[in-house]
Amino acid sequence: MRIEDTDLERSSPEYEKDILEGLKWLGIYWDEGIELGGPFAPYRQSERLELYADYIKKLLSNGDAFYCFHSKEFLDREYEEQNQDRKNPAHFCEFRKLPSVDAEKRLLKENAIVRFKTPVDIEIAFDDLIRGEIRFNTNTLGGDFSLAKALSPGEFLPLYNFAVVIDDYLMNINHVIRGEDHISNTPKQILIQQALAIPRPKYAHLPLILGSDKSKLSKRHGAVSVNDYREMGYLPQALVNFIALLGWNPGTNQEVFNLEELVETFNLNKVQKSGAVFNIEKLDWLNGYYIRQLSLDELTKYIVPFLIKYKLIEKDNYDPEYIKKILALEQPRLKKLDEIGDMVSYFFQIPKYDINLLIWRDMMFKDVIVSLKISRDALMEVDENDFILKNLENILLKEAARAKNKDRGRLLWPLRAALSGLETSPSPFEILEILGKKESLKRIDAALENLA
Repeated sequence: MRIEDTDLERSSPEYEKDILEGLKWLGIYWDEGIELGGPFAPYRQSERLELYADYIKKLLSNGDAFYCFHSKEFLDREYEEQNQDRKNPAHFCEFRKLPSVDAEKRLLKENAIVRFKTPVDIEIAFDDLIRGEIRFNTNTLGGDFSLAKALSPGEFLPLYNFAVVIDDYLMNINHVIRGEDHISNTPKQILIQQALAIPRPKYAHLPLILGSDKSKLSKRHGAVSVNDYREMGYLPQALVNFIALLGWNPGTNQEVFNLEELVETFNLNKVQKSGAVFNIEKLDWLNGYYIRQLSLDELTKYIVPFLIKYKLIEKDNYDPEYIKKILALEQPRLKKLDEIGDMVSYFFQIPKYDINLLIWRDMMFKDVIVSLKISRDALMEVDENDFILKNLENILLKEAARAKNKDRGRLLWPLRAALSGLETSPSPFEILEILGKKESLKRIDAALENLA
């Protein structure tokens, strides 16, 4: 686990914390690096500046790199002019010819960029483990590319393309697996490797994850952080399974994989070259599947933080057995843990609803009152200890059979609506059993009072 934080504007302790927490939550752990240490410490690039400086000095002394003193304004103007002339933007710097002695003197007075002296019109090829041979001409690399900011003689702030080359070498990295948006960086890194006579790792460039409009996934498409999906109620095992299938196919019809199966099955040879669309419906389906596989004890552990979030229970004051009864009822319908608040709030507080919800088809309010009173009287006769699903179903279905046109909805709909306050919910028998006799009668009375 290496943190690449030399880009100060885009790096912060909060981002690092987000990365580490996200991976741990997903069940993906590392055996060396940040937090653990190891033989190649330190593992933050910002703590390795002296190591980079040695290699920058070597490139400067060999003549493979030089100091560029052009201002940002000059470079921006050059870029604009090339765009207007419909030329590929490239900066082949005139300072590459400046004698090193003169450059060192000038560096005492002003800052500079250390650039790599890109050779002209040279072919660079490498074998990508996913895409096969990829070739570049050095004339397409944008000219003399930046390696580091020179802050003073001997003091440098390395940039991405340089720092990763040195880290990969010093840390004995043999495979670099990254997104296809880094393909254009690879020939630059190969040039640095050649200049320093260090070995080249094997490269594999994964297809990008795309939004529904087939553009690169970004914040405008929705959440893009692992922890965002955690807060939305996705399970770590579902997210790992889903991400693994983006751009990879096992060659079978199997869609559900646990982490151990993925470790065993995954092969770069089956990674596709084209981008993969982030299908949120597929993620929801997988998440629902994994929710249904959880034991009630496991599901309760996942659900409790969301019940606390929606103020349905207090952190240190709740009945886990009561929650398990509710979850046994709702588990088959649950796709995301975050949905639980709207689905089960009526089990924790008397629901508020429009009294028109109590009406079944062509019933009048007076008919609803009669219906609820029949249910209330029937339930009053049931002993608290016998207030269980089977008994409640038998008693109420007998009463419902006496309804007009034998329409059971005339009894069961107003009762279910009074108990849950929802248009769709589990059956009234299931709700009654969980709420218990006292709370159920309390809600029927509340409905009758509202109707009155």
